[in-house]
Amino acid sequence: MSTDRGGMLVTLLPERRRFGRLRLDADIARLLGRGDRLPDGEVGEQAQLARHFQPVPNGWPMAALQRQADCGDASGFRWLRADPVHVRPDINGARLMAWGNLDLDPAEAEALLQALHPVFGDAGMPLTAGAPERWYLQLAIDAPLPDFSPPEQGLGDDLFRHLPEGGQGRRWRALLNEAQILLHNHPINAARAARGRLPANSLWFWGAGVVPEEVRSRLSSVSSSENDVLALATAAGIAVDGAGQGDRLLDLRRERDWRSVEGELSLAGRSEKFATHDSIVLDFADGARWRLRPAQRWRFWRRPMLELGA
Repeated sequence: MSTDRGGMLVTLLPERRRFGRLRLDADIARLLGRGDRLPDGEVGEQAQLARHFQPVPNGWPMAALQRQADCGDASGFRWLRADPVHVRPDINGARLMAWGNLDLDPAEAEALLQALHPVFGDAGMPLTAGAPERWYLQLAIDAPLPDFSPPEQGLGDDLFRHLPEGGQGRRWRALLNEAQILLHNHPINAARAARGRLPANSLWFWGAGVVPEEVRSRLSSVSSSENDVLALATAAGIAVDGAGQGDRLLDLRRERDWRSVEGELSLAGRSEKFATHDSIVLDFADGARWRLRPAQRWRFWRRPMLELGA
């Protein structure tokens, strides 16, 4: 193996089921069949990212990290995301159907925020935005908060299954109910519905915490358009879209076409990525992982892996 290779290329991918039950290209089937299946990791995007970034002290304060990346003013407060979402009522409650892809423009977001300011301002939690669909609640640094589910866990699921219970949860359920009434009746949402656009008719609370002392990672650079990875990289002092030696991360979690993944990795028919990396790790959000190395091509006795699996 050449001594001028870089380190590992970590590729973040969605759950395998997102790609369907396609039959793999012969070259990629052979490469994966000869690769090393690593022990499964925890399921979910948060756990997936936590395999490569470690906030100190322990925790996962994405609201504070992203607020700092968006606005640079997160220190000294506890933060909670309160993102606009679309929920669809059904016979059993309401299901989370859209988060982060409502395409709210800045004027729409500001009008909705203005309507909600009294609800949260009177509760001592100013509500502001870092972007049209990234909304933040600012709390006292020692404010107690219940556990909230990250939105990717709630997509397609009953909203009320993800609301906190108990005494603390009662307060947040009441705040959400008041916010939903205002959003449901807001003319911005009526106008969006009339144009065939999804209304922002609820909020999703998540990511509570304070800015960590540091974020540790063995990565030297990341390539991603996702705000969670960019915020973690910024906090860790990692180059974004940088070249050079060391371990790199390629974020393909939003990809749904496996052929595009093969093209990104240059795995179909040749292994040119290995010219600059001594290994490639495929890290799926369902916890499945593989490590691929150049020397594995000599494992002739290994059978091709015909499908990605569930």
